[in-house]
Amino acid sequence: MSDIQNQLEQLRRQIDEHNYRYYVEDAPSIPDAEYDRLLRELQALEEAHPDLVTPESPTQRVGARPASAFGEVAHEVPMLSLGNAMTPDEFQAFAERVEKGLGRAAAWCCEPKLDGLAVSLLYENGVLVRGATRGDGSTGEDITQNVRTVRAIPLKLRGDFPARLEVRGEVFMSKSGFEAMNQKALETGDKLFANPRNAAAGSLRQLDSRITAKRPLAFYAYGLGVVEGAALPASQFGRLQWLKTLGLPVSQEVQQRTSLAEVEAYHAQLLAKRNDLDFDIDGAVIKVDAVADQDELGFVSRAPRWAIAWKYPAQEELTVLEDVEFQVGRTGAITPVAKLKPVFVGGVTVSNATLHNADEIARLGVKIGDTVIIRRAGDVIPQVVSVVEERRPLDARDIQFPARCPVCGAHVERETLKTHLKTRVIEREGTAYRCSGRLTCSAQLKQALIHFASRKALDIEGLGDVVVEKLVDAGLVASPVDIFTLSREAILGLEGFAELSTDKLRAAILRSKATPFARVLYGLGIPEVGEETAKLVAAKMGNVDNIRLAPLELLTSIPDVGREVAFHISEFFVEANNWRVVDGLRSQGLNFGEPDAKVALAPLSFADFINKLDIVGVGPGAAEKAAARFESLEQLIKTAEDEQDLFNALGGTKAAAKGLFSFFADAANRDHALEIERRLLALEVHWTSERELVEEGGLPLSGQTFVITGTLSVLSRDEAKAHLEALGAKVAGSVSKNTDVLVAGEKAGSKLAKAESLGVAVWDDNALMAFLREQGVTDAQ
Repeated sequence: MSDIQNQLEQLRRQIDEHNYRYYVEDAPSIPDAEYDRLLRELQALEEAHPDLVTPESPTQRVGARPASAFGEVAHEVPMLSLGNAMTPDEFQAFAERVEKGLGRAAAWCCEPKLDGLAVSLLYENGVLVRGATRGDGSTGEDITQNVRTVRAIPLKLRGDFPARLEVRGEVFMSKSGFEAMNQKALETGDKLFANPRNAAAGSLRQLDSRITAKRPLAFYAYGLGVVEGAALPASQFGRLQWLKTLGLPVSQEVQQRTSLAEVEAYHAQLLAKRNDLDFDIDGAVIKVDAVADQDELGFVSRAPRWAIAWKYPAQEELTVLEDVEFQVGRTGAITPVAKLKPVFVGGVTVSNATLHNADEIARLGVKIGDTVIIRRAGDVIPQVVSVVEERRPLDARDIQFPARCPVCGAHVERETLKTHLKTRVIEREGTAYRCSGRLTCSAQLKQALIHFASRKALDIEGLGDVVVEKLVDAGLVASPVDIFTLSREAILGLEGFAELSTDKLRAAILRSKATPFARVLYGLGIPEVGEETAKLVAAKMGNVDNIRLAPLELLTSIPDVGREVAFHISEFFVEANNWRVVDGLRSQGLNFGEPDAKVALAPLSFADFINKLDIVGVGPGAAEKAAARFESLEQLIKTAEDEQDLFNALGGTKAAAKGLFSFFADAANRDHALEIERRLLALEVHWTSERELVEEGGLPLSGQTFVITGTLSVLSRDEAKAHLEALGAKVAGSVSKNTDVLVAGEKAGSKLAKAESLGVAVWDDNALMAFLREQGVTDAQ
């Protein structure tokens, strides 16, 4: 055997071994990236030596050209179906029939009833030669090319395999794989699948197996068909464990049980963990364990007497959508709720299901009066999965969103989504409808107050949902400010309040005035601002006045604050009603930061400022050129009056000159840029502040340019950037002759090579952390 053949065989064995560890033992020994590297190495070798490619090679899972149709496969041993037990009594009747037939108690093999597609896999001399569907039990469809693409199905068996072996099992799609696939489809505008079972079945029955190869399919073996040339274990459980030794995956939920009491406990335990499993099940399959006992019991009609599917409550059912009601949330979002003809699904009677938003209604194509499929899994809110269009009545009605809020009567507006490209905003119609009543709408007010008083915000003990409802309904509270002006008499007048509970609530309200600024900021309920974001914004901006004054371009300099979040923060504090609430809360003594606090962000450089203006043709490089050429924004604006002057000043950069000229020709753009500069000056983070710091030596890294690359082990790259900028450094995205230091983490690539070629200083993780500790950056542990 040649060296190339040896190398190919070694790679194939390695990949097969890793597939076995991943799919059968559930104990992968290498990361996905290393597995992919091995597979790419094998692909490259096989492409160079196509004559050495074998049918069972791991590379042969990519799928073949589309087939015109599936051929038929006659099952040598019929693929029978199982009888069902829907209740404990029905299962007990089955068990009694088994004991009567055997004349004694039986031992059992208990398995999850997988919700996928039953398949037959035929191996000859250890090599997969055919895959087929169950079909009618006697004849199925030939899906060999498709099952070959499923990674969990070995193309070649391991160990001591028989001459011929037919394995029966279930191809399914994991819940996580299904969600990821649907999310990708959502992003690309492709059709969504209703559930993992439909997705698995549809994937296996693709005429183009290349499509199947892209789907996240899995497989568990549960039985045998024809077997030639092997001495088989004497029990069902033993045979499944034997299949594992051959490289075939078997569910870890398969267990032996010796009594009916243990079987019932298994059934209950599997039901309890049903929603935590990464694959759908619709019951437990209970089989007599001893194969000799199975043979003695035999079959009835098309089902074995020795096995039964003990089903769980269905998670999907048909019902009729009788009407749609609209609920109003904390942010004013109008949510459509389907009013259903009551149906028992997932163990409970369901009469309501969420329809999410206008886009979901359009995607489903659902109308009032439609017969729909409802899904409920565990504690998940019931949802409409799909419409049975052939059952649509003639009088079915379109679902119309209300023009007026169903709670307060205010006008309902469709949300306008804004994509913020630096200072330019692109608007498009969104999915949400919102009530414009804001805090005048009791539905929004109640939810806003509940959030404000919640544990992670102001933590006002005793001011929960019920009390908030009572206060708003009684007209005692119309804004968060009113909480702090509640009199003892007003609270005592509420149902359920005595003197002790009243005094406790008043004390909790008083204590909440000492809540740290970050939690108060979170409590305001700014869209997209969670606890961690509120902490970062409070720490970097110092006080609420600085936040209000900060332009969006500065807010995006805060780690983990993108343009959408920055926009929501900026919009919140611009809105007059919101600012009145802030002023009112501040007058009540709440903490909105230190009055004289300075912004803890490095000054925005002139180049970064120009780059953030989102000018067509002006990227980071052109922004650097413009910043180096012009002393001030006024000078840049003045020069931009003449495109030729700009072209000459920028050293012949035509696209940048054209972009700057067009941008500043618009008076609104000029005014906006000057307004940003005014705010930066007021907050002392203007680029002239940076120059002053350089001249005065005010910050240790003033005037220095850093670049960060690779993966850092202690800090994230955003955290490292924030620390360096706080010490006066400029953190750039690419290495150049102007770079002072490159911080290189693991897997630093071309930037490290370029830095070394230019003689730029390179710091590793240890050097960075040592420097930050020297500078007293206490949270850089």
